[in-house]
Amino acid sequence: MGYWDSPEGTDCVQKTWITTKVATALGLVGSAYHIVAFQPDSALVAIQRATNATVTMASVGAIFGMATCLSAQAREAPDDPLNYFIGGCASGIFLGAKTHSAITGTSACLGLGTLAFSQKSARRRDGGSLEPPNYEEKQSSVDCKFNCLL
Repeated sequence: MGYWDSPEGTDCVQKTWITTKVATALGLVGSAYHIVAFQPDSALVAIQRATNATVTMASVGAIFGMATCLSAQAREAPDDPLNYFIGGCASGIFLGAKTHSAITGTSACLGLGTLAFSQKSARRRDGGSLEPPNYEEKQSSVDCKFNCLL
């Protein structure tokens, strides 16, 4: 089952599990790049860095998934992009708390919330993501409307 297979505000545990898995994978990949770019002094330090980053990202994914789903239920507005802003903002607040920085939390709240809001708005608008539209398909249907009559 995919994230978008069930309606918004339903099946919160499954959706949270999916966002947690995706965020964990991103944390592992980011950890690997970080360890390669900034070589640690020992294997223990490398494992600590990888674990810290991966658990942080997994937590961010879990917070996003649960906050988004619960806000859709509580607000009784399942398709509202504001739910995604709330989930992104909650994730950003967690990052601020982890770093003990209000500025980091505020910036991450606004950044992640805006990114999630934009993604949901784009998906709601045309069923896609933040990918650019394919104008060739639209052009052929427009040409047919005018040229098919000739």
